[in-house]
Amino acid sequence: MGKLDVFTVRDLRERTGELIRDAEQGRVSVVTKHGRPAFVAVPFDKRMLELGVQRALAVRLFEEDVLGLSQAAKFAGLCIEDFLGVLSAAGVPAVDYPPEELDAEMEAVM
Repeated sequence: MGKLDVFTVRDLRERTGELIRDAEQGRVSVVTKHGRPAFVAVPFDKRMLELGVQRALAVRLFEEDVLGLSQAAKFAGLCIEDFLGVLSAAGVPAVDYPPEELDAEMEAVM
């Protein structure tokens, strides 16, 4: 999953096609007005249907490293334990360690 694209309100006139392509590719985009977020364009996908807008967006923002675990859980309106269940059901890993970092962590524990 890629990082968020940011569009200004003024960009929408010239870059509408790009915003639509982002959505078709499953990317979340932010539209700003005077440098402040005005709204978020979220793709309409299977996850959205299954989880609802708020939880699907929380999962997406967590997956893209925009929000941490506790922030995403709060955004979803859930406790961390329940949000971990939502992540699991969505097939999104709660922990994303590169293999070499995981090996170092395991050695430190043992």
